[in-house]
Amino acid sequence: MDVTNVRPEVRDVPAYRFEARPALVKLDQNENPDDLPATLREAALARVAAAAWHRYPALHPDGLAARLATRHDWPADGVVVAGGSNVLIQALVVLSGLGRRTVALSPSFPLYAQQARLLGSALQEVPLGPEHAFPVAAVIEAVGSGSGVAFLPAPLAPTGNAVDPRDLQRVAEAAGPGWTIVIDEAYAEFAGSDHTALARSFPRVVLLRTLSKAFGLAGARLGYAVAHPELAVELRKVVLPFSVSALQLAVGEAVLDAPEWIDERVRATVAERERLSAGLRERGVRHVPSVTNFLLLSVVDAAATHLGLLRHGVLVRRQDHLPGLAGALRVTVGRPDENDAFLRAWDALTRVNGEPHA
Repeated sequence: MDVTNVRPEVRDVPAYRFEARPALVKLDQNENPDDLPATLREAALARVAAAAWHRYPALHPDGLAARLATRHDWPADGVVVAGGSNVLIQALVVLSGLGRRTVALSPSFPLYAQQARLLGSALQEVPLGPEHAFPVAAVIEAVGSGSGVAFLPAPLAPTGNAVDPRDLQRVAEAAGPGWTIVIDEAYAEFAGSDHTALARSFPRVVLLRTLSKAFGLAGARLGYAVAHPELAVELRKVVLPFSVSALQLAVGEAVLDAPEWIDERVRATVAERERLSAGLRERGVRHVPSVTNFLLLSVVDAAATHLGLLRHGVLVRRQDHLPGLAGALRVTVGRPDENDAFLRAWDALTRVNGEPHA
């Protein structure tokens, strides 16, 4: 079909890459390894059953926003809820990047660059420093003039390492008045980090959070932004009205009623992350020190190792297509039995093929 009716910016952008593959142990997406417990699922389903399905949901989900604002000790009118933080990434490019610039790190979450290209924002990708360090000097230079939006994940993804809060403050201090600085805190619960103090001090700093990771709601698709109330007013204009369904809200509110479950899952994931990291160190496997719920490994042949693990029933994620990540595989921290299965599969590969790691 002739697709000249499609904008060239859309035609030129490759589709988002993800291939779903069956496996006994699924460690390829950074999800919570546990579904909601039965009692919490029942509470969520009760809220869903009580929702008015024949009515439009709230124009903007202010009730859920207020609950999240309390969690962060933030003004309720400064929290913007959407159907996943992906939606907010797109909205922030529309808010501050159209006809301007979008700054993203490289490698990083590919959606930042993808949305910039699709929307015709001038994209500047800043390479990570040595050992995947946050490139503070280069980012400061990028946002020191002009205008646009800069996406800075903290912790970094897909590498998983921490970002020094002092570096983020230096960026906020250096950014010109035309810049929106977005700190994507998708993994903050696992890192024990919180940048709300920075957002209070610098009203052009926006924080992104998700309910897909620590909250275990990847299937419900809920994310939110924490911003200065005046900036949040403008961001709500960009997010489509009625875009968060009553069913999503019911599930999100049910999980917020069980903060002890969220905290327990975070503690368990962090403990398993450290155990899995220690197991890899014992095997001589190089990996980035992580404060997230995943580990980035270095191997000689990512394709062969990925396939070998899959043949042993364990699915991990190839990252070797990303700049600077030759030979990289990412493994999500799963339940103890899943992590044990991964290590057994690794040992089986080692016995058959020799050391698969770099």
